[in-house]
Amino acid sequence: MDKQILYAVIMAGGKGTRFWPRSRERMPKHLLDIEGEKSLLRQTVDRIRPLVLPERTIVVTGRSHAEEVLRDLPDIPEANILIEPEGRNTAACIGLAALAIQARGTDAVMLVLPSDHRIANEKRFCQVLQEAAEMAESGQFLVTIGIKPTGPETGFGYLEQGDIVRMKGDLQIRRVKSIREKPDIARAREFFERGGFLWNSGMFIWRTSTILEQIKRFLPDLYEGLLKIKEALGTKRAGRVIENVYPLLPSISIDYGVMEKAEDVLVVPGDFGWSDLGSWDSLWEVSEKDENGNAVRGRFIGFDVRNSMVYSPKKFVAVIGIDDVFVVETDDALLICRRGRSQDVRRVVEKIEKEGWNEYL
Repeated sequence: MDKQILYAVIMAGGKGTRFWPRSRERMPKHLLDIEGEKSLLRQTVDRIRPLVLPERTIVVTGRSHAEEVLRDLPDIPEANILIEPEGRNTAACIGLAALAIQARGTDAVMLVLPSDHRIANEKRFCQVLQEAAEMAESGQFLVTIGIKPTGPETGFGYLEQGDIVRMKGDLQIRRVKSIREKPDIARAREFFERGGFLWNSGMFIWRTSTILEQIKRFLPDLYEGLLKIKEALGTKRAGRVIENVYPLLPSISIDYGVMEKAEDVLVVPGDFGWSDLGSWDSLWEVSEKDENGNAVRGRFIGFDVRNSMVYSPKKFVAVIGIDDVFVVETDDALLICRRGRSQDVRRVVEKIEKEGWNEYL
């Protein structure tokens, strides 16, 4: 597909609480150089450059992060940074972006991408997105990218694959028979052993008119609010209307609100070295490690330390006689966590909020 007619929408909201203490309210995960020298957001924008021009790249973010997003992405026009007055989950975010694209006088295909994923094979990634975009352009399809499971993971939703609708080289585009919520471990093991299931990556491709029609059908209250915003776009009152209407929109994910109910949902397998980098555990899994299985950032000396991560860019760290542990240091906080338990870091953040220790958030 010609990149002159393709848009990308980068969802850059959220707090990334599972990456505390590095991720904070003022500097969430996607604005951090968690892996490499660039922020995850910058990496996301750069990897789609072969497909999407900067002037057709839209970033949806919160007010408290907009200034930092602009600094991080100087090549993206300021008008393309859409500011949510309040986070209302992905359905509202995607609906707002679709309206902004249509306000430019086009019913374009839009790639919807999270801002904090890791992609190892960027050439293959763009190839998969290209095929998905061509499929979305050819009809009223909702296309998503699925990831082949590597184990019985409970942190992702699952896509059950149906019949093949198109073959392009080694890519099979299939119908989605069902979309399953994040399962417990027993159900996740069943999905993994049975086969025919893919992880839901949270990446979507569709025409703006297609997704807005589906929101109208399945989320009429959300659609009604979006219509009020649509009427104001391009006028002097647009900012005021968004400020007043957006916080009142239903807060629901596009998966629950639309994808689980819609017909004509298709999936393209994404075999490009994907990780959602959702926790310190997932970062350890994709990081380079020394001969003892340790992933290190910063100066470190360890004796009898195995399969651990030390993340301390500023302070020297010495560790002795510990296996399977994360040590994460910042200027004002230190996290020590057993590997395999980093999903529970969000509980630390919840406790900090409850105690009112806002300086650590």
